[in-house]
Amino acid sequence: MSDHEEGRAPEAEMPFNPLPAMVIVLAVVLGGIEIILQAAGAGYLGGEEGVGWRIAAIEDWGFNGFFFDQMLERGLWQGDVLIRLVSYAFVHGNATHAVFAVVFLLALGKVVAETFGNIAVLMVFLVGSAVGALGYYVFTGAEVWLIGGLPGVYGLIGAYTFILWLGLGALHQRQIRAFTLIGFLMAAQLLFGLLFGGSPDWIADLSGFAAGFLISFAIVPGGIKRMVNMLRRRS
Repeated sequence: MSDHEEGRAPEAEMPFNPLPAMVIVLAVVLGGIEIILQAAGAGYLGGEEGVGWRIAAIEDWGFNGFFFDQMLERGLWQGDVLIRLVSYAFVHGNATHAVFAVVFLLALGKVVAETFGNIAVLMVFLVGSAVGALGYYVFTGAEVWLIGGLPGVYGLIGAYTFILWLGLGALHQRQIRAFTLIGFLMAAQLLFGLLFGGSPDWIADLSGFAAGFLISFAIVPGGIKRMVNMLRRRS
């Protein structure tokens, strides 16, 4: 007997798969903070002081090599400095910067969450952000503000690349093809930097990518064992 014959309405099919919860949470936090800063900059929040909220947020939460230099000279681990390894990811320079990060987060975070789970998305994003900041500091030592969610997003690109890498390996195809996306993005950043000038932020992005790819060995079932077997076969 059909649903209509039983007097029940047929179930509506979703036109697309819903986004995983953690992806939504991260997108709302990143986008929400940017909306607040945009509103403050336009004078809708905070009055006259609201105009300076973005600068204050960068100074309070952004990553800068100066603070790490000071911490290392004192030989003390400072929580207010260490938190900047991830807090900078939630403050952007402008709306375009934030939108770009959120769009990539939604697209790649969905794939990572559906493959590894919700917690993995948060883990990869935060680890990618932290390693991105450390790579930025180690390789440049720049006392220039690092802000924005792109290093964390590049961590998700690293996890996404890992998924493709495993899939191509299972199909006995060339696994180097999995790195097409990161190669294209790095080439685009290089071209943009040559044409318009730029900062060494790409080092943070690439470091975040490497972190996301490598941590995937730990979060995928049997990942460490698979890596050890692969290295043995190539030795």
